[in-house]
Amino acid sequence: MGSLTGLLYGALAIFLGGWYFGKWTGNFALLLLILTLVTFAYWLAERFHFAPRRLQAAATLEQQDAERRVRLGKQGITKVDDTVAQARDSLLMQPWWLDWTAGLFPVILVVFLLRSFLFEPFKIPSGSMIPTLLIGDLILVNKFHYGVRLPVINKKIIANHDPQRGDVMVFRYPNDPSIDYIKRVVGVPGDEVSFRNQTLYLNGTAVPSEALPPPGFYDEDSRRYSPEYTEKFGATEHHILLNPQAQPNYGAEDRITFPFRENCRYSAEGVTCKVPAGHYFMMGDNRDNSQDSRFWGFVPDQNIVGKAFFVWMNFGNLKRIGAFH
Repeated sequence: MGSLTGLLYGALAIFLGGWYFGKWTGNFALLLLILTLVTFAYWLAERFHFAPRRLQAAATLEQQDAERRVRLGKQGITKVDDTVAQARDSLLMQPWWLDWTAGLFPVILVVFLLRSFLFEPFKIPSGSMIPTLLIGDLILVNKFHYGVRLPVINKKIIANHDPQRGDVMVFRYPNDPSIDYIKRVVGVPGDEVSFRNQTLYLNGTAVPSEALPPPGFYDEDSRRYSPEYTEKFGATEHHILLNPQAQPNYGAEDRITFPFRENCRYSAEGVTCKVPAGHYFMMGDNRDNSQDSRFWGFVPDQNIVGKAFFVWMNFGNLKRIGAFH
């Protein structure tokens, strides 16, 4: 069993190494499920097979030692070296391959349950959600807010809240579900969303927005200021970056293809889409630097991961820690 465990750990190291260096892609949820099942199998074997065998061996040793002392006592020998305690501890000691499998099962199980059904951490890799979220922000995502889903297959089994306009949501990128994206919900099923001439319209009405006083938002990476605005969906207000002078660049209309493409109209002014049932229209808060539903279409409900709500760490700026809208 020690050799088998060593091989399993070797395979895991090779897989993680190749994943880290981009040799292949991986599914962390599936990997965590496999680790949970494998360590559970070891835990069962330890609980019902290996541990009882070690206990039986220790009990046999103690019985043999007691019988030996009786025999020696009959011969008048009362002083006997006491080495049985050390031997017993050695027999009861859990081997390394069980310590690193069965011993880790409770920890891996807790991580699996927390990550699958409660909260999952993410790192913001791009600037598409500036100024709400910055590159390097480590955020928490509420996995049960939009309903309980089975891990790996992401099938909803218990409904909860529906996504609302203004929510910051993590989802699986429709063109490659192995990649997680984060954007803001701007359109729910049945909405007509239009982004024309740098203005967002919802069902024919411009979404309330207001320019903030100059100089605007300072981007430390580019070392320049960008015009910053407030935007409101109902009572929820958030900040966006918007350059009124920017020109929309959606590419040739006939090159933009995605499911329900017929629900969208492209023009020199921008794009207008009717959100189909069971889908959502997503946009980044950094409107001129975000690849979102304007370019690759709608997000189906089955791709939803959860609602982002809290920055738990940013190693470059501890002031970032806290809740956000």
